[in-house]
This record gives sequence, C-alpha cells and structure tokens, in this order.
Amino acid sequence: MKRTLLKNALIVNEGQVQPGSLVIEGEKIAEILPDGQQPSTPCHDEIDAHGFYLIPGVIDEHVHFRDPGLTHKADIFTESQAAVAGGVTSIMDMPNTNPLTVTLEALTDKMELLSQKSLANYSCYLGATNKNYTLFNQLDPHTVCGVKLFMGSSTGNMLVDDPTGLLHIFHGTDLLIAAHCESQEIIQANVEKFRKQYNIQPGDSGDIPLKHHPDIRSVEACYKSSKLAVDLAQKSGARLHILHISTAKELELFRNDLPLSQKQITAEACTPHLVFTSDDYETYGTRIKCNPAIKAEYNREAIRQAVNNGLIDTIGTDHAPHLLSEKEGGALKAMSGMPMIQFSLIALLDLTDQGVFTIETLVQKMCHAPADLYQINNRGYLRPGYQADLVLINPNSSFDPTEHILSKCQWTPLKKKNYRWEIDKTFVNGHLVYADRQIDESYRGQALRFR
Repeated sequence: MKRTLLKNALIVNEGQVQPGSLVIEGEKIAEILPDGQQPSTPCHDEIDAHGFYLIPGVIDEHVHFRDPGLTHKADIFTESQAAVAGGVTSIMDMPNTNPLTVTLEALTDKMELLSQKSLANYSCYLGATNKNYTLFNQLDPHTVCGVKLFMGSSTGNMLVDDPTGLLHIFHGTDLLIAAHCESQEIIQANVEKFRKQYNIQPGDSGDIPLKHHPDIRSVEACYKSSKLAVDLAQKSGARLHILHISTAKELELFRNDLPLSQKQITAEACTPHLVFTSDDYETYGTRIKCNPAIKAEYNREAIRQAVNNGLIDTIGTDHAPHLLSEKEGGALKAMSGMPMIQFSLIALLDLTDQGVFTIETLVQKMCHAPADLYQINNRGYLRPGYQADLVLINPNSSFDPTEHILSKCQWTPLKKKNYRWEIDKTFVNGHLVYADRQIDESYRGQALRFR
C-alpha cells in the first residue's frame, strides 16, 4: 500500500502546534511523528512541508450546493471543487433545493447525486416540514447528519410555523436538529413598517433600502425564535444546534460550563458574521446580504468572543451561492446568501494575524468540534487510524482570492487583497485532490458515517 510522508510540518491538532511529520498509508493516517523521528518503514513519496501548517480537513456542517434544481448558480461538482480548494474535506448539504429534500425519495436521490459529483466527503440533512415528522424514525442515523428546521423563511421557503408541527419535530427524533431561527411574525411586521415609511404599496415595484436589512431581520426576531427553539429542546430532550448565530442577545441562551460531549443545545457561528458588520453594507452592498442579517459591530465582537470562550461550539460557512444578477436590489429583492466555502478558512486565518483567534481555536471549531458534535467516524482529528483528510497551509504566500474563484457563480464577497495565507494542498481520504492551485477532478469523496 502506498505510503506518503509529509515531513517537517507545524502540526495543529488537539490544542497544540508542534513540529513533526505524518505518514499517509492508503486512505488513512498511519503515523504521527515527533520532530526528527523517522517513519517505521520507508515511504514511496515525500513532501517537505517545512514552514507549513498541517491541520485536519475542515468539516463544513452548513452548505447549500443548490443541487438538484438550482444548478444555474451552483452544483455539487463545482462547489465541492471550491470546498477542497478551501481546505474543506467534508460537507453537509442543506435541503432547500428543487425538489426540496423533505421525503425519503428525495433524500436518497440527493445522496446518490453527492456520491456521483462530490470531491469532498458528504452527507445531507432531511428538511423538516409541518407534517413530515413521521419519516424521522425511518432515517438511518449512520448516514444522515440531521434534520434541518427552518424557523425562519429563507431561500426555498421551507418555513415551519405550526406550533403542533414544531412539537412533533422536537419530540420526533434523536437525530441532531439544526435550526435556522428567525421569527417570521416579527420580520413581516418590520417589513410592513418600512413599506409604510417608504410609501411602498402592495404590488408596487419599490424596494426597501439595503441598510434596513438588519432592522427587518432584527435582533428581536433572532432572539425570539432561538429562545423558542431552546425551550422546545429543553422540554423534549432533543439535540438542538442553532445555526449562524448573529446577535449578542442570543448568546444568553447557551452554556460554556460543560464539555461539548455533554451539551444538549449547541450553537454555530458562520464566517460572514465573524468577518463583516452592518457598516460594511456601504462598501460591499448586497454581496454580503444574508439571512440572518449581518448586524452592528457589537454583535460581531460578542460572537467572536463566544467562539473563544466556548459559548459558540462550531464554525460553518453557510456557503450559499447566487448569481450576481440575483443579488440586485435592496432589502426585499436581492437574494440572501454568499459563496464562502473556498475562502472561509483564509479569511479566518487572516483574523489570527489581528489577534482575534488562534489557529488552534479555528481547528477546534472547524475540524474537531463538528466531528464530535455530529459523531462522525474517524475524521476531524490527526490520529493514527483516522481517514487522511488533511490540509497543508502556506502562511507566507501572496494569494488574491478574487483571481482563483472555483464556485460556479464566479464571485466572492471578499475584496481584492493579497492574503499571506493560502491552502497549499488538500488530501481527501489520503488522495491529493488539490495542489498548486489545481484540482484532481477525477476523485470522489466518501459518504460520512455517524456513530
């Protein structure tokens, strides 16, 4: 079996950064060697990683690859290329496609599409509706990552707003419930308020200025919905993971006095809410319009602090491509979402230069914690016997993301800039799928398995 030695790297794993080497044998990690120690048996290939960081492959629990049905803007093949180029070796795809992934048949079809087209390892969520909770006990917990619950309307309009349906959902599964929480009632009331302010009558073609997007999808809308989800989870005993926290207020709902393994209720931050603030609408416009909205700077600072102090458990991307033509308009008409997966790790590593995070924290939140939270078999860590999902990172590059976009939509919310961080190589199951800014398009990832 082929053995590859990655030597002289700075290995970031389980809270430490240490010089050393790693041996890949077939699909798995065979050895992790302290600095200066030689492999137990000779290797066929050697890669000198001197000065580079070696981390586990990123596990992105929150992507919208738009496949099937919305493939004019993205598809599994193109977006998984962007993923591996961004150091993401495993993804979990959301159900708001066409058809919606809300039936067992649609779930089976989505998994088959992923097996045919994804360069990264994969799973996908079953989307919850007001009535499909009877399907939950038919799901295979070893292959399905969880149930996605929209407690706020977004792309695909999968809003679940029936109180009885919500009760059935929270009492109906032992799988993790990943929730998008925004109160539609509050959002709609805010929309009507601004329609009146700008004299927009029903049926008019007018729009509300973009600057009001965070006022419409407000702090109150997020907190009220997240509080309801937490109350339901506490009463039912369900495992709840609230996605893309965007407000300081919501952080009151979470705990950091327990290890992740003992938490029933957990939280995710997404890259856009860690990078941007509402002040950036003036510079970036609708390119940074997303749901929940990017809000005032104090929210971003609180979320960053929560990543560091353990109130936030994981970091995802909420990779949600649209064509730039679909991003035209204001708070009502421009579509919400942005392509983030290829450059999320780079953007967050840039924040380590500013002292916002450490690289150890990013590995914990983007690699280790998703593996633990979703109970993924043999991934997310650098350990002998684990799958060789690996990323080599060059910390001394000059990399402009705007010149190397792989997402089908062909844009990024990041501005033109030379980052010193660059993904140098990505291995998926021991296979070198990305190197020297080139993709091996022939490779396909594996279905994730859950304990």
